[in-house]
Amino acid sequence: MTVPPTSPTHRAKSRVTRSTVIGAAGAVAAGAVITPTVMATTNDTDPAAAGTDDTKAGTTTETFPKTRSETATGQAPVETAIPIGYVGLRWGGTDETTGGGIRLRDADGSQGAWKPLGDGGCSVANGGGLLIAADQASGYELKAPDGATGLRSVALDCTHGPDRKVKVPSDPTRVRGVQYLSRAAWGADESLRFKPDGSENSPTAFYPFQTITVHHTAGANDAPDPAATVRAIYHLHAITNDWGDIGYHFLIDEAGRIYEGRYSGEDGMPAHDADGKVVTGFHVGGFNSGNLGIALLGTFTEQGPKEAARQALTRLVRVLVRLHGVDPQARVTYTNPVNGTQKEVSEISGHRDWMSTECPGEVMYQELDRLRTAVATGR
Repeated sequence: MTVPPTSPTHRAKSRVTRSTVIGAAGAVAAGAVITPTVMATTNDTDPAAAGTDDTKAGTTTETFPKTRSETATGQAPVETAIPIGYVGLRWGGTDETTGGGIRLRDADGSQGAWKPLGDGGCSVANGGGLLIAADQASGYELKAPDGATGLRSVALDCTHGPDRKVKVPSDPTRVRGVQYLSRAAWGADESLRFKPDGSENSPTAFYPFQTITVHHTAGANDAPDPAATVRAIYHLHAITNDWGDIGYHFLIDEAGRIYEGRYSGEDGMPAHDADGKVVTGFHVGGFNSGNLGIALLGTFTEQGPKEAARQALTRLVRVLVRLHGVDPQARVTYTNPVNGTQKEVSEISGHRDWMSTECPGEVMYQELDRLRTAVATGR
């Protein structure tokens, strides 16, 4: 059984803390975000929670399902021992999805119709894999995209796995008053960030803020369990893509809940270090350092986001541009601090402004001017 995700909570205070509310206006804005309850179901204990005091002030122990996975190669039919919430796909030879397809098999053995793979989304555009909602299927069959080589797939169950007990701070976490779900509060398994030898797969690196890029995840709209979707994206990015973490700095579901993305340590606000520099994510290949990525859950090629998600995005972007002192309606020259590559973009851009992709969807892309105006005017 799945219940909604836990309320957002704070982490330990520091020079720039995750729990500090800077300014009364931000605190008022936070009230518009729905406070979720915990998403739990499942008997392994998270190492971060082991040996800690359950009665420690400011924390609570929540239970989340450990993500289970089964991998396969090629196009042969796949049957799994787990109910499949999502199928992750990755291939070489092309970054196109044309000609590719999937059909799902229900638990009763009935076979679904072939469905195209869609536009591929952010991850494929950045050289990673594709995530497809599978609605608790028992198996699937694939057609590789035209020109694809080395097709690999992974079946993911993010809702029915064994219990993981996680320490979650009991007070709301906020970015200048805008409430969000911390990584712990949406059930991020921090072990996924590490290699078998214990080293961090993608150690954090921080650079001064330059721009914000808006994405859509190109997944199913009206997802019944958005926190499970975030955990699936995390697994795809961290393990299947071998990026070591989720690629975005923040994600927003259709109910307006904001999720902390890329790990940035314990000393600053989410996505930042204590000095206000931005942790490098994995959302725009070649232009990631200093570029803060926000992804809306869903596909917005033919429809726009729901009003709750739109409002949450506006509030979040507004506090970020104020934090960094930039003009949300400006054109800027982004300069990659690692290799000097430059790109002229809007201060608030869409993924397609950086590279060839449909992201963040045609309808959402057309809304970016409206977003810039709303952020600038406070309306």
